[in-house]
Amino acid sequence: MPARLQEHPNYPPRAMRLKRAAAYLDISPTTFLDLVHDGLLPQPTKIRGVVSWDRDDLDAAYDDWKAARKSENLAHKILRGT
Repeated sequence: MPARLQEHPNYPPRAMRLKRAAAYLDISPTTFLDLVHDGLLPQPTKIRGVVSWDRDDLDAAYDDWKAARKSENLAHKILRGT
């Protein structure tokens, strides 16, 4: 019989439901949904009634936040002349 994946793997699953997706970003489910509503996080995928978020999409959104933050900091420095 093939080995089963662990019940709680040491890595985040590719598809995550709301609570796990929010925990993955270390925010509350309410804040997570607010960010989805505001377009700062991706919309979920729904397959046969199961709503989940793709870990890769969440990583990409976080990377976009970091890049935007760096751009804002650079623009601020340029405007200040530093």
